[in-house]
Amino acid sequence: MDLLKIRRELHAIPEIGFKEWKTQAYLKECLRTLPEERLEIVEWRTGLAVKVHGTNSVKTIGWRTDIDGLPITEETELPFQSEHPGFMHACGHDIHMTVALGLLTQLIQEPIANDVVILFQPAEEGPGGALPFREWLKHDQPAFLPDQIFALHIAPELPAGTVATKPGLLFANTSELFIDLQGKGGHAAYPHLTEDMAVAAASLLMQLQTIVSRNVNPMDSAVLTVGKLSAGTVQNIIAEHARLEGTIRTLNLESMLKVKKRIEAMCRAVEEAYNCRVSIDYGSSYLEVNNDEDLAEMFLQFAESDEGVKAARSEAAMTGEDFGYFTEQLPGLMFWAGVASEYGLHHAKLNPNEAVLDILPEFIHRFFKTI
Repeated sequence: MDLLKIRRELHAIPEIGFKEWKTQAYLKECLRTLPEERLEIVEWRTGLAVKVHGTNSVKTIGWRTDIDGLPITEETELPFQSEHPGFMHACGHDIHMTVALGLLTQLIQEPIANDVVILFQPAEEGPGGALPFREWLKHDQPAFLPDQIFALHIAPELPAGTVATKPGLLFANTSELFIDLQGKGGHAAYPHLTEDMAVAAASLLMQLQTIVSRNVNPMDSAVLTVGKLSAGTVQNIIAEHARLEGTIRTLNLESMLKVKKRIEAMCRAVEEAYNCRVSIDYGSSYLEVNNDEDLAEMFLQFAESDEGVKAARSEAAMTGEDFGYFTEQLPGLMFWAGVASEYGLHHAKLNPNEAVLDILPEFIHRFFKTI
């Protein structure tokens, strides 16, 4: 397979969660170039599960890659930039998919002892594909459910060829947050006849910022960010509706529940104080990613001895990843893979170093031969 060509063609067709029809079709085209007798393929919604049989299998190793893009207008000015206006592979899932296809090719050309299942999972960015995919595998395709599972995520800040991870907690619990406030609009000259939701939303926004500083144990960590506040229509009409959109991130489930409890209490107080209705939607919520201790140490020891990469031990991050639904029930490991991009994840100018396409598939294949 020409991995560089594949990456660039995938980069051009980003699609959001559970709408990755072109992406799925393209992946199937790539799979058709491989020996049919060596593969078992099943479809799940817009995703795929591909099984490669080993030479003397005693277990099934899983590799998961996400396949969806983001609703971001690309600004890279690359000659192969997104052909879908308003959408971009701004989290590196085009690289993830290409690495998975490269690994698949390696497994065909040089089989290992154990079976390998590669999961092309939709909707990581939302609404969340890992949990329903896992449950479907368990109940409908148990032969494709791995005994242990691995994945990577690109790291723009790390040099290309560096892999980094840690035992235990790697990524945080995450939850989306959408709060709608409904009051009574009216003419700006008669505020006493209205219930102003711009004022109510501004007050709520300021109150929310006290939750982490005053309700979460200082020895713990949490993030509550409101990234968008919208209210009203024009300058001389008092806002009848307002909406806050944000995200919550914690290092454990207990803190997540505490933060949500405080949000709900504050929203009830705003209802009373501003004579309005407030509704909360937590959107997509993801479990933390906990790396299996033994697998993480095994991986790091292997990477440290491998001449093709540079190994590093990372810190836990507030990043969210629905891969946590796999590690919830299966021994698993996720690692960062450096791609040396000036711009970070979810940035309109993210531009991963494509040199990793020559490094990562072969490195993962070498690692899989040892486990």
